[in-house]
Amino acid sequence: MEPMLAVAGRLPGGPGWAYEFKWDGVRVLADLRGGAVSLSSRSGRDVTATYPELAGLGAVTADALLDGEVVAFDEEMRPSFARLAGRMNVTDPKTARRLARTTPVAYLVFDLLRLDGRDLRRLPYRERRELLDTLAPEGPHWITPPVSHDGPAAMAISAAQGLEGVVAKRLDSPYLPGARSAAWVKVKHLVTGDYLIGGWTSGKRELSSLVLGELTGEGLLYRGRVGTGFGEAEQRSLAAELAPLAVGRSPFAVEVPRRDAAAVHWVRPVLAVEVAYAQLTPQGRVRHARFLRRRPDKDLGPNDAASLPARVIDSEVGDRPSRVPG
Repeated sequence: MEPMLAVAGRLPGGPGWAYEFKWDGVRVLADLRGGAVSLSSRSGRDVTATYPELAGLGAVTADALLDGEVVAFDEEMRPSFARLAGRMNVTDPKTARRLARTTPVAYLVFDLLRLDGRDLRRLPYRERRELLDTLAPEGPHWITPPVSHDGPAAMAISAAQGLEGVVAKRLDSPYLPGARSAAWVKVKHLVTGDYLIGGWTSGKRELSSLVLGELTGEGLLYRGRVGTGFGEAEQRSLAAELAPLAVGRSPFAVEVPRRDAAAVHWVRPVLAVEVAYAQLTPQGRVRHARFLRRRPDKDLGPNDAASLPARVIDSEVGDRPSRVPG
């Protein structure tokens, strides 16, 4: 069964909603039958062997289907997707058992879809949640986080704890497997930042993403890509501005990872843009970035050329790519 999904939106107002924290993890359904546990990912892949520390869930009850999120926490007990990434694709049982000791995960349960042979999916969220709270699965690697009925307060707490945001759920909503429903709304905290454009890529669109950089004392450092938020007008405008800035080499002080540098058209990094993003990776790169606007007031002018490495300035007259946007 595919899990129910939320739409992105603003925090709903008024009564009739519950608010859960949004965790930076991966969705997992846990099928409990007769003491055995079967775990499946959002795509339906069997991940039972990936998370051996969750085998004890079988002792919670004889028959149930749980919906929740697998999360890895850092030393400050904040969700760390970087830590979780090292666990997600492990299929070798021996390796998974070793990682369960060194990088354990927690299963945060937020819905109950079956209990003692009874299908609960048509029940309203309010009743499913009451049954889940009565069942109260809690153990060494799993817990049922609390629900709030105060949206602004939940958002404030999630921000203070460094979480992604909240998921608002209508109290009267049934569970719709595989559907992305407006009955569930994910509301994220977004951070904005200004970055220099160090390159661009093309795909289905002439300009599909921008390669972002930050000018530091070490030079221009790679900060990731942004490929959403562009309207047609922005694409045309950016293409026109980038065309005369094309250069034949990367302007970054440290080599960009090969996968991220593939098919990039490098440019002289003098144009600035503002992007919104959910958080930074441990490498300082933006996650879930969205283009907001050009920032001509933050562009590097002629007097800023001294801030750029000599090789970047010289590359302006070097070999240029054969293809430029526009």
